[in-house]
Amino acid sequence: MPTIFTKNGFRFFFYSHEGKEPAHIHVIGRGGEIKIWLHPVEIARVYRLSAKDQRDVLNIVEENAILLLEKWKEWHGPKS
Repeated sequence: MPTIFTKNGFRFFFYSHEGKEPAHIHVIGRGGEIKIWLHPVEIARVYRLSAKDQRDVLNIVEENAILLLEKWKEWHGPKS
């Protein structure tokens, strides 16, 4: 499970076997977890993460969407 980066107490990563799903990122931290689609950026699911933390994570993903999509394509291939 490649970690792309950590920021503000969150770890941004994806699972190596999820290439058949649309591009997304998993984020763990502060006692919760969230899965976010990357194009368009929106929440896929959330578990035990406050509304404020969800907004914080969404902002970080939006700021880094290009990098995250590039990393997804490097790992899963361009057609993923």
